[in-house]
Amino acid sequence: MTTHKRWTNATTSHIFFTMLFLKMVLFGVSTVSAQKDKKPNVLFIISDDLTTTALSNYENTLSRTPNIDKLTSEGMLYTRAYSQFPVSGPSRASLMFGYYPHATETFGYVSGRENVGQERESWSQLFKNNGYYTARVSKIFHMGIPIDIETGSNGTDDEASWTERFNSQGPEWKAEGEAELVQNNPYGLKPRQGGNVMTVVKADGDDLVHSDGKTAEKASELIRKHKDKPFFLAVGFVRPHVPFVAPKSYFDAYPHEQMVLPPKVENDWDDIPNAGINYVTSVNAKMSEEQEKKAIAGYYASVAYMDAQVGKVLKTLKEEGLEDNTIVIFTSDHGFHLGEHRFWMKVSLHEESVRVPLIIKVPNKEPGVCHSLTELLDLYPTVAELAGLKASPHIQGKSITKTLDNPSAKVRNAAFSVSNGGSSFLLRTDKWAYIQYGEDAKSGMELFNMEYDEKQYSNLALNPKFQDIVQEFQTMLKDKLKEVRENDLGIAYKQK
Repeated sequence: MTTHKRWTNATTSHIFFTMLFLKMVLFGVSTVSAQKDKKPNVLFIISDDLTTTALSNYENTLSRTPNIDKLTSEGMLYTRAYSQFPVSGPSRASLMFGYYPHATETFGYVSGRENVGQERESWSQLFKNNGYYTARVSKIFHMGIPIDIETGSNGTDDEASWTERFNSQGPEWKAEGEAELVQNNPYGLKPRQGGNVMTVVKADGDDLVHSDGKTAEKASELIRKHKDKPFFLAVGFVRPHVPFVAPKSYFDAYPHEQMVLPPKVENDWDDIPNAGINYVTSVNAKMSEEQEKKAIAGYYASVAYMDAQVGKVLKTLKEEGLEDNTIVIFTSDHGFHLGEHRFWMKVSLHEESVRVPLIIKVPNKEPGVCHSLTELLDLYPTVAELAGLKASPHIQGKSITKTLDNPSAKVRNAAFSVSNGGSSFLLRTDKWAYIQYGEDAKSGMELFNMEYDEKQYSNLALNPKFQDIVQEFQTMLKDKLKEVRENDLGIAYKQK
């Protein structure tokens, strides 16, 4: 009897633990299944006027960007990503709506909505229409800097793209602190000036005095508030766009006396067509070498300040336990010249102005480095695919998802960018950079062998030995423009 009772208790205990085990297994499976079925969040971070030459994760050992570096170590770094237009308005319209500038004739400081129509979805609108909370903080579509930041306005934003939108007002060039205008100020008489000029401000106060500090705070607030449902959060940092404004502590690491200027090549402009001389140069801006060094120091300090704000947003994402279900993208709308060829600012189709940083971090994907040619236009179809959403078949970017599993995969044979109201063109292949001014090339051409001349000092376009290559690129450009213009918007290609 005792033996039987012991056997019964043992059996009951065994059954209990077996059922408990099965319940745990089934619960675990259901939890994993639920997580698998959960829509991924998207955190899209875009900095303004950020060149790869000022980032430590690319080629600059002087610049300090630890938070962007950390993201690089966790994601896929793209070394040859290109903007479709090295000016804010048309670049952002292109990447947000998924069309090349010539497809929509969007070349100005607009959102692009008036050109694509109400029925076509922007990148964020696709997510909004599929149940996502979508919000932008600060500049995603075009905003004039500094004026729209000073006034806290929406700029030429596209309201239909967002569930909510938030602006981050800041003092910009009027910020209290030590200021100096470093262009068109040969005698140093103007301490500061507004507009699209290089005023450097070592500002008083902390990060939250300025737009990007407020943007990081609001983005963090939105992550915490909306963490329980899928979100597409677009975070626009305005630095390092001029004016170069940052709390003075960020300048400590960059004493201007220690800044190294790009090499000055004798007769550098002799083989560059007039149309290829940038709109701001050390010559027409009357910049001394000291002012050039101060501009570079101001730019690096602005980048360091922006990097710190990126770190705050990424820290919030981690603290809220969302890293494992959030796709993170970091990029810029275009690059920026820092004295290369004695050029400053953007607009140019040379490498420093048109190449952009790009990092994509996807949960459960290994980090790596991809050298394939890619375009900002590719972000829309890529992230849509990663989220399991069906984008319009008419958008003109290419999904680069295959590079996330195979960094050596090739996406494009050439990257395509335009400038100067759509009248200047760049075709960038693995070996060559071909720039043409005018569809008839009457305003000049540039051809650079990027394997041996990555800084683009020797224009081979008029060298008889390379005329076959020039002809190939001219044919390629005609074909590309025809392909771009023949799209669902009904803009027919017409031979000029």
